[in-house]
Amino acid sequence: MKKKTAILIGLLLVITTAATTFFVTTFIQIDLGDKVVISRKDLEDFRSFYGTYESVEDLKSYIEENYYLEVEESLLIDGMKQGLFDVLEDPYSLYMDSEEFQSYMESSTGEYAGIGLYLTPNDKDQIEVVSPIEDTPADSVGLLAKDVITGVNGVSYTAEQMDEAIKQIKGEPGTSITLTIYRPSQNKSFDVEIERAWIDIKVVKARMLDSEIGYLRLTTFDENSAREFDENAKDLISQGAKGIVLDLRQNPGGYLSQTVKIADAMLGKALIVYTEGRNGDNGTYESDARKYDVNWVVLIDQGSASASEILTGALKDHGQATIVGTTTFGKGVVQVVVPHEGDSGFKLTTSQYFTPSGAYIHGVGIEPDVFIELDEGYYEIEEPTDEDDNQLMKALEIIKEQLE
Repeated sequence: MKKKTAILIGLLLVITTAATTFFVTTFIQIDLGDKVVISRKDLEDFRSFYGTYESVEDLKSYIEENYYLEVEESLLIDGMKQGLFDVLEDPYSLYMDSEEFQSYMESSTGEYAGIGLYLTPNDKDQIEVVSPIEDTPADSVGLLAKDVITGVNGVSYTAEQMDEAIKQIKGEPGTSITLTIYRPSQNKSFDVEIERAWIDIKVVKARMLDSEIGYLRLTTFDENSAREFDENAKDLISQGAKGIVLDLRQNPGGYLSQTVKIADAMLGKALIVYTEGRNGDNGTYESDARKYDVNWVVLIDQGSASASEILTGALKDHGQATIVGTTTFGKGVVQVVVPHEGDSGFKLTTSQYFTPSGAYIHGVGIEPDVFIELDEGYYEIEEPTDEDDNQLMKALEIIKEQLE
């Protein structure tokens, strides 16, 4: 063999050996009986991870070995996950186990068994009503936004036990439940018995109030709200509506994407809302020039939250509607809902939103242009008519003046 050839073969063997060693030590974990060879980087990552969570594992092991009752490991793991969200002290961010996540996803479809309430923890560690859902058992017994649920069937609950309270509230249609309610506006507590039913939310209700004025009630912003809103608005206009009363009272919100589509149909070319997150994941939402050629009056109350406030804020800031009623709920943050391993999932607040004028309404709400409270006796009327609804009558009066 020539010397030059031998050198080339030697170099090739060295390069091949080095490449193989690098590949094996970097990308492959070699099983050597009871030992495993890993890369230095993987080793350093493992040491860092173990050092961070060693104390948590010690606590978990001590509980498993010494707690006076047997504890399933899965329960402890779920508790750790829940704790990550609890320390945020954000009522809108939470971890949900498989049962809780399934229940949440069912309720977001608009069809489930229960009494028809949107609930949230408040800053006083209470379970607060965002709004009752229209034409549901909770609505029929007169529960109101800002009511606080302090007990279920005689058992007291705080916001920390809200998931358990919700489990007790839900149940088979036709069965009954007793809620203990504290009403801050009247500084009184009372019990109310409610019969559970199958909840099927009707998103949009529309009708003509007279020959020129339509009424459109939007109960929530689900995945079909924009389409149903569009269909009903066009139908009212085809019947001769030159003005429309948009009723957002007791509307707890929903999908931002649906809100933007509806605002786009009402605003003309304008900024709808903008969001700001911690990592620069900001968003700006604008509408185009097309819009319905009608006058708008919007009805709001303390049960109008989240997406309802985004729409109201955009219309108010751009002067595209007269806002009538009482101050809204005040939810100015945006959440994502994410499925997790298995059937569990979580909600996490990722950004805050601002109205076109730059107003941040979280914890404050949106003030109406015309402040008018609903008559106190309205919910005591067995079958109320339009004339019994003084807020609606005020909206009708305003829109008639605008058309004249």
